[in-house]
Amino acid sequence: MPFYNASQLEKVKLSTGNPGEYQPLAGEMMKAGVVTYRKGTGSKPHWHENEEQYIYILEGRRLFRVGDEEKVVGPGDIVHIPRGSLHGGRTLDEKAVMFVVKSPAEDKDLGADHHYPEDLQEIIAHLDAKAKELA
Repeated sequence: MPFYNASQLEKVKLSTGNPGEYQPLAGEMMKAGVVTYRKGTGSKPHWHENEEQYIYILEGRRLFRVGDEEKVVGPGDIVHIPRGSLHGGRTLDEKAVMFVVKSPAEDKDLGADHHYPEDLQEIIAHLDAKAKELA
């Protein structure tokens, strides 16, 4: 089917247990979806060994980290996440809605190919503290 309406996409839980609403789509070479995070939430900082990713912010503001760079992004911003780049973020407004595209689509789950750093809890604490400052 070539046409979709985001309001009609099924909401699923990711295998990673990350908070949020995930409405995935999967094609042959890429997977995509609408992802919504509520204030103060986001995925656990991670990287993908095999997947490259783009995120287009539709609604709300997020503190986003890619590698060692951090920036507040909002509607109209696009975030490129190269394969192997640590990334994560926190929602600063009541909610943030994003269109996410990942390639390749070997595993159709948007939560596939997640790898976590040894200092995960320190990074989470940093993102949480900075998000509180900015909200």
